[in-house]
Amino acid sequence: MCCFSLLSSHNVHLHSPHLSVTSDLEPFSIPGMPHMVEIARAQLPGAFQKLANMDDVREKMREAESEAFGVIVNSFQELEPGYAEAYAEAIKKKVWFVGPVSLCNDRMVDLFDRGNNCNIAISETECLKFLDSMRPRSVIYVCLGSLCRLIPNQLIELGLGLEESGKPFIWVVKTEEKHMNEINEWMKREMFEERVSGRGIVIKGWSPQAMILSHGSTGGFLTHCGWNSTIEEICFGVPMITWPLFAEQFLNEKLVVEVLKVGVRVGVEIPVRWGDEERLGVLVKKHNVVKAIKLLMDEDCQHATEDSEFLRRRTRIQEIAVMARKAVELKGSSSSNVSSLIQDVLDQLSLE
Repeated sequence: MCCFSLLSSHNVHLHSPHLSVTSDLEPFSIPGMPHMVEIARAQLPGAFQKLANMDDVREKMREAESEAFGVIVNSFQELEPGYAEAYAEAIKKKVWFVGPVSLCNDRMVDLFDRGNNCNIAISETECLKFLDSMRPRSVIYVCLGSLCRLIPNQLIELGLGLEESGKPFIWVVKTEEKHMNEINEWMKREMFEERVSGRGIVIKGWSPQAMILSHGSTGGFLTHCGWNSTIEEICFGVPMITWPLFAEQFLNEKLVVEVLKVGVRVGVEIPVRWGDEERLGVLVKKHNVVKAIKLLMDEDCQHATEDSEFLRRRTRIQEIAVMARKAVELKGSSSSNVSSLIQDVLDQLSLE
């Protein structure tokens, strides 16, 4: 998690502003934040929801947090100015930014192997051949995370939106076996992969995400806003389309879209937690996908000038990417934090 989400969750727990609204979809302001942050009760992490058999787990988590010496965060000072200080003050403990840890090694061979490399469902050669054939910043990369369990009808709407957008894309489909069988049947019946051949690739399984995001042809990332994916795309200077699903992902969306201003929303208003997929059905239609892609990717439709939101978003994410790399360099903010962390731990051990 980032400090933005940690501080948001802490302040909601401390002040209980979510109890002042009359419905799960009514927005409320989170107090004590460096920026104005409004969110609906339904979009809060699971710790604030009435979930069966979770009270004991929550209490144990809070006990563990209260006994901790401090908090290590995979982020960097320049990305969240003021949030480390605010969170440290709120919890009365030390906070160390030590990221982005994904920049520890960015050689191409390591970018391809990063993650679950034993199960990567596309060869490096095939992936690079596709990306190398595309114009700079023209490809939209789509991955909703390894825990995505969206129903087939929702995934079909996503696929149809990608097709209708007219943009080159790489779509990673990872879902449970039952749903994967239905998606495969739909793709085969509708000849989806044949229809998008030459401008779209469907990866059924794990993808070399870091390699794709680092490639110059990648111009956008449709993401579930999990923090590991979010910080990775920030490092590579790729603007985002946000499609949060659950946990703290709606808070991460707030950081990306409203604070950093480097992304656009696809328009999801309620979470899709495990077990709720069938009940909730289709929340995002193909036209929502097309609209978001055009907002993020289509320079021609936005009369791009130096003052356009399109160029401001791209310039901003590139500036942040440079800051990320400087943060992990010698004497950078995160590098210095790692040194401070080591010294603080040694000092603490000497007192025991």
